[in-house]
Amino acid sequence: MTTKTTNNGPTTLDPLNIVALSAYHAPSHRRWLQGLSSTLPHHFHVFTQPPRHFSWRSRGNSLSFAFDAELANTRADRVVATSMVDLAGLRGLLPSLARVPTVVYFHENQFAYPTRHNKQDANLLLTNLYTALAADRVIFNSSHNRRTFLDGANHFLSKMPDQVPRGVVDTIDRRSTVLPVPLDDSLFDTAAPSRGGDGPLRILWNHRWEHDKAPERFFGALFSLAERYEFRLVVLGQQFRNHPPIFAQARARLADRIDQWGWVEDRAQYVEWLRRSDVVVSTALHEFQGLAVQEAVAMGCIPVVPDRLAYPDFFASEFLYPSHADEPESDVAALSAHLEPLLADPEALRAESAPDLSHLRWSVLGADYDRELRALEGRSDF
Repeated sequence: MTTKTTNNGPTTLDPLNIVALSAYHAPSHRRWLQGLSSTLPHHFHVFTQPPRHFSWRSRGNSLSFAFDAELANTRADRVVATSMVDLAGLRGLLPSLARVPTVVYFHENQFAYPTRHNKQDANLLLTNLYTALAADRVIFNSSHNRRTFLDGANHFLSKMPDQVPRGVVDTIDRRSTVLPVPLDDSLFDTAAPSRGGDGPLRILWNHRWEHDKAPERFFGALFSLAERYEFRLVVLGQQFRNHPPIFAQARARLADRIDQWGWVEDRAQYVEWLRRSDVVVSTALHEFQGLAVQEAVAMGCIPVVPDRLAYPDFFASEFLYPSHADEPESDVAALSAHLEPLLADPEALRAESAPDLSHLRWSVLGADYDRELRALEGRSDF
């Protein structure tokens, strides 16, 4: 089906031809684009690059996209790009895209991304900055993401020796907004949570098995609490070849409490484990929205999350434990203190309702995405 047009281009009611670009097509980016293309009444032409060879992908994606013949010959009314796309470079190499109104979506930003030895790559920071400046609209998935990008960009530019134009970050701020990654409607349509049923509380961990999720703090709290309370444990999340050794230690020490351990490939089975759990816990040191926690909460879990990062953007204070990001032992103590009364009276917890996240579902937020795309115009200012 072709796009209807007038002499002035698509009308506000016509479907748009949208070119979607994902330069590092990780699972979360893939699901977001799938939701976008299946929810909105537009024609999507999706171009992606695989999530590997990070250094090359982050600097070379504009070169790869620019010489993609299919992309060059695709007529676009709008461009939607993830923040990994080197948009400034691509618009220079492919002038036909330079004239198309473009939105960049930031799932994360390099100014707040964890790095080895706290050493940031200036090239990555500049690419993020140039991409935001090259966009006509910039959308962040949380206020935390937006705030850390703007603050980080200001701090980075303040350290440059000379010739930094005034108002660079203010320009991005004016063009930006916050629109979370929506949650699948099916999570709400099929919920009717049963929680953990009778017996001990079932505690859920469903994050990536990486150091920035601070699993040592999560298991440290459980080791302490296991001396006084009964509980069941479900550990899910994406695993990698070299994951933190605490997982092997925890599997041995908590073996008699484990109901599920490890990645669940089948989506329906994964969601069922969310539905059957009582509490979802995070100890993350890096989180721009917290989709894993949000999906579990949509299925009825009570969140127990630190008072940092994006979590206060989405959850009331009663679900937050005091944050001690730079003090692991204090963080463990704060988490333990928050979990203790829940473990002592699981039936009282099961009588409580999880926070209502229905305002984050695709059928609600899809209209906001549609308005953003239809209202988007090419920029006349810099």
